[in-house]
Amino acid sequence: MAHVILGLLLIAPQTFYDLIKGFEAGVALFYSASSGSIKRALDSLLARGFIEVASVEAGGRGRKVYRLTDAGRQEFRAWMTGDLTGPDLETAALSRLYFLGLLEPAERLPVLRRITARVETDLAVLSALDEHLDTLDVPEEHRDLVTHQRATLDYGIASYRFTLDWFRDHIDRHETPDH
Repeated sequence: MAHVILGLLLIAPQTFYDLIKGFEAGVALFYSASSGSIKRALDSLLARGFIEVASVEAGGRGRKVYRLTDAGRQEFRAWMTGDLTGPDLETAALSRLYFLGLLEPAERLPVLRRITARVETDLAVLSALDEHLDTLDVPEEHRDLVTHQRATLDYGIASYRFTLDWFRDHIDRHETPDH
């Protein structure tokens, strides 16, 4: 969440309200956040020195406009160019893809390659599990249950294969040295 806010603020300084609208207009395609969680993340980013209040709008509400600090820019870049961590690969990959245009062109391909490497690793784990499960003898009373559990695993494998193919195609179409 915090890195997504940093990305939105790297595009332009924004108010809390603007950030909520930014989530609704695009980020919500891959990341769901409540106004409360956005506010908590803003407070944390302020406390850590990654953002600052640039100004307070005149008027009754006196809305604060937030902007990135140099430390915030460095944190965002480190996150974008670092390894994908955590269990939610889809959100980690899509959030980096969403903000990829904020990086220098030479930095983009390594990010995409880290994403594909993580997809390959996770796909290998699921494929190994699938192969292992093929060796097991399932008792008759559990076959209906296992049928649907295996269908869930099959869906996960198909999803990872699609993701891998999609990112490889994106690399081929958009991130060649000519671009």
